[in-house]
Amino acid sequence: MRAVFTYLTQISLFLLLFVGFQSHAQNVQWLSWNEAVELSQTDANPKKIFVDVYTDWCGWCKKMDKDTFQKPEVAKYMQDNFYMVKLDAEGKDPIEFKGNTFKFVPSGRRGYHEFAAALLQGKMSYPTVVFLDEKLNMLSPVPGYQKAKPFLQIARYFGDDIYKDKDWQAYAGK
Repeated sequence: MRAVFTYLTQISLFLLLFVGFQSHAQNVQWLSWNEAVELSQTDANPKKIFVDVYTDWCGWCKKMDKDTFQKPEVAKYMQDNFYMVKLDAEGKDPIEFKGNTFKFVPSGRRGYHEFAAALLQGKMSYPTVVFLDEKLNMLSPVPGYQKAKPFLQIARYFGDDIYKDKDWQAYAGK
């Protein structure tokens, strides 16, 4: 009987810890490019689009997923203000955009996707995040790993339309 009690106590503690950890993690809803474009064209009040350009082998991309995008404040702000897209810079599927078909280019060791190259303006570094307005116009690519607080400052600059009235230097206090 004592063994059963000990076993049940251990399971209860495990469940409490598991539920506790789950309450801090955020479930970010990532969309495909096509899903985001469709939403931007059908929603009565479309959001801006945020694109996380990554590769499967990029350690900093994985770190940014875990340490930045999963932070509750970041995840909530991004979900509320952007359609969030994950774009594999080495993806093989063609992407249609503004009358063009972007394809995978087998080049070098791994190749690259033409759409990723277009979004990153030819500067293929990972991670790079890209902000687009509600009409799918490029606002800015932002290269490199960002911790939660500086990332949120950048996201608010675009998400709250601050970029329309203030340049980055003035906004960031530099």
